[in-house]
Amino acid sequence: MSKVDSRVLANWLDDTLQAARFKDYCPNGLQVEGRSEIGHIIAGVTASEALLRVAVERGADAVLVHHGWMWRNEDRRVIGTRRARMALALKNDLNLYAYHLPLDAHPRLGNNAQLARVLGLTPALRDDGSPQTCGPDNLVWLGDAPGLQTLGQLGERVAQRLGRQPLVVGDPGQPLARVAWCTGGAQGMLADAADAGASAYITGEVSESTVHLARETGVGFIAAGHHATERYGVEALGQAVAERFGIKVEFVDIDNPA
Repeated sequence: MSKVDSRVLANWLDDTLQAARFKDYCPNGLQVEGRSEIGHIIAGVTASEALLRVAVERGADAVLVHHGWMWRNEDRRVIGTRRARMALALKNDLNLYAYHLPLDAHPRLGNNAQLARVLGLTPALRDDGSPQTCGPDNLVWLGDAPGLQTLGQLGERVAQRLGRQPLVVGDPGQPLARVAWCTGGAQGMLADAADAGASAYITGEVSESTVHLARETGVGFIAAGHHATERYGVEALGQAVAERFGIKVEFVDIDNPA
């Protein structure tokens, strides 16, 4: 079986996702150094204890995730669940690679690009072929939903494709025009979507204030689940790693209703 040096893989991931250009809430890249050669990776959304245990059980050399560790404003003490997770990784010599905003933003492998693919959304493109975006770090994508005429139809599509019932705020009969989307906890970017002329906005989470803003701006709002909207980027990234280096990459979906 083929293997790749852990640092070579880290450099390729960093370059591919342009990790250095993001000022993120956590460190991106190789977060925990394990064995030097990697031939088997477990990919998943979050570096939970459950995902790490799957990696150990299947004899993997590394874990590749969207949500890693060491988030800003977290308690930095290595106690409780943090200690349990770190001990599991270190004891079993696992590498941990994590990419947050870089994986949201990538124009082909990223969460927004992959959610568009899954939901049948068509991104609007700039003259250079890059997606039209707005909001902080240009994380909100803009486009349309071919074949769908109303907010209710869009909500039904989301439920069908993601396998869960989303929260939909707005009149189901409201006509669709421009659609905006940003995966995960991006409810705070609803105002950016409204300013960009969106008639509907899809993200993962909702806050109390989001509902009022959606009603007052007239933008249809869909909260489809943080985990549910972010399953696809890390899966696509894992496939790209497998193709580039000829190693085994398995995507494991640890279910999360949030």
